[in-house]
Amino acid sequence: MKNRKLTKSLLAVAVITALILPGVARAQTGAGHPQDMPKPPKNYSPYVERTVADANFVEGVYFGDTHLHTSYSTDAGMFGNTLGPDAAYRFARGEEVLTAHGLRARLIRPLDFLVVADHSENLGLAPMIAESHPELLKVEWGRKVHELVKSGNSREAFQMWITAVTSNKDPIKNPKVLQTVWDREIAFADQYNEPGRFTALIGFEWTSIATMQAPGNLHRVVIFKDGAYKAKQVLPFSTYNSYDPEDLWDYMANYEATTGGSVLAIAHNGNVSNGLMFPIKRLNGKPVDRKYAEMRNRFEPLYEVTQIKGDGEAHPFLSPNDEFADYGTWDKSDIAGFKPKEDWMLQYEYARSALQIGMQFEQKFGVNPYKFGMIGSTDAHTSLATTREENFFGKAPHLEPEANRWEHVIIASLAGDPKLSSYSYESIGSGLAAIWARENTREGLFDAMQKKEVYATTGTRIIVRFFGAWDYGNDDVFRPDAVAHRLP
Repeated sequence: MKNRKLTKSLLAVAVITALILPGVARAQTGAGHPQDMPKPPKNYSPYVERTVADANFVEGVYFGDTHLHTSYSTDAGMFGNTLGPDAAYRFARGEEVLTAHGLRARLIRPLDFLVVADHSENLGLAPMIAESHPELLKVEWGRKVHELVKSGNSREAFQMWITAVTSNKDPIKNPKVLQTVWDREIAFADQYNEPGRFTALIGFEWTSIATMQAPGNLHRVVIFKDGAYKAKQVLPFSTYNSYDPEDLWDYMANYEATTGGSVLAIAHNGNVSNGLMFPIKRLNGKPVDRKYAEMRNRFEPLYEVTQIKGDGEAHPFLSPNDEFADYGTWDKSDIAGFKPKEDWMLQYEYARSALQIGMQFEQKFGVNPYKFGMIGSTDAHTSLATTREENFFGKAPHLEPEANRWEHVIIASLAGDPKLSSYSYESIGSGLAAIWARENTREGLFDAMQKKEVYATTGTRIIVRFFGAWDYGNDDVFRPDAVAHRLP
C-alpha cells in the first residue's frame, strides 16, 4: 500500500514538473496529448542545422515589456522625461542609468525583449523642440510651442498639444518631422537588437480616445515583425489619421500587402475605456459584423490585461465570488476623468466578460473578434521598464521615488472633479509579458505572439506552462447574469 501511494505521489510530481518547468514540456502542435507528439531527434552538436520540425518546438520563456514610453512621447518629454530610446534599451538590457531626476536605477535582471511604443501623435515633439529642429520651426504652431518651452512655459505648450490631439487635428502637418523621428526610433531598435540575447521590436502606440464626448481609451500598441527596411516604408498611424480601430486595421493590412511584412496590434487598458474596448457596436454606430470580427481576430491576437493603470482581467461586479477580482481596480471613469463609470460599461472592458461575448459572436459569425492571449506590460513614461514594487519608478518622471509621491496626480480630471482624477497611490508596479518562443529573436517572439503562446505576470518572473482543451464545463466563479447583453 505504501509503495502504491509513493508511486502515485511521484507520478503527480512528474506531471506538475512537466507542465511548469521550461524545456521539460514541449508545445502541442496538433490534436492529441503532449505525450503522443513525435519527439524530435537529439542533436548533440550545437552547430548542426535544425530541421523544420525542430524549429517548431518551443525552447524557452522570455520576459519583457511591449509598452514603454520615452522622451519621444509628447506626454512624457513635455513633462520632464529627458531619456530617449537609447537609455530605455540600455536600461532594459541591464545597464545602470540616471533617471530624469538624476537617480541611479538598474534592474535586478535584464529583460529579454523590449518594445519602445512611443505615441505616434507628433512623435518626438519634445526632442525636436530641444534641438530647435528646422523642420519643426517651419510650421507656425511649431514655432509657438518652441518659444513657450524655451521661455519656461512647458505646461502651456503641452496644453496646446492636448487641444490638438483631442480635436484629432494634426497641428504640424509636416511629414518630414515625423519621418525624422521615426527613422531615429527604428535606428535605435536595430542598434540594440541582438538576436539570441536581447530583442528590440519596432513599434509605436496609436492613441485613440474616440471623441471628447466619450473619451474612452482605445489605445493599441502596433508591433512590426520586420526590421528597418520594411518598417521605414510607412509612417506611424495616429489618431490624426483616424480614431477608429477599423481604419488602423486597414493601415496594417496595407502595410503587409505592400511590403510583404507582418504586423500585429495589442489592445490595452480597457478598464478606462468606458465600455468601448470590447464593443457590440462599432464607433460608427452600426453593429459589429463579420468583417469587424475577422479583422480584429486577424490583427489583435493579444490583450494587455495588466499594467500601471490597473488590472483588466476581472471586476468584482462581474465576478463577485472571486476574491482576486478586486486587484488593481481602476473604475472611476474614462481615461480623461471626464465621464463617471457606470456598471453597464464594465462587461465591455474586462477580459473575462470579453471572452464570453466573443464566443457569442463566434456562434453568430463563425469568427471570434475577442479571442486573445493575455500579456502584461508597464505603460511607463519614464523610459524605465521597472515592474517590481521595491524598484518601481512610477508612471511618469514626476512620480519617481520620493517621500510624497503617493499623493501626486497621474491624470487630472478634464471635468475638473478631483474624485475622477487618478493618483500615484492607485498605480500598480506591473506588468511583464511572458512569451514561450522557439528563440529570442524578432521572428521567434512575433510568431509566438501571433499564436498566443503568452501570459501576463506582475512584478516577478513566474514560469508557467499550461495545456488547454475544451468542454471543461462552466466557470462557477464568473457571474453570467452580470453580462447583461446577449447577442440576438
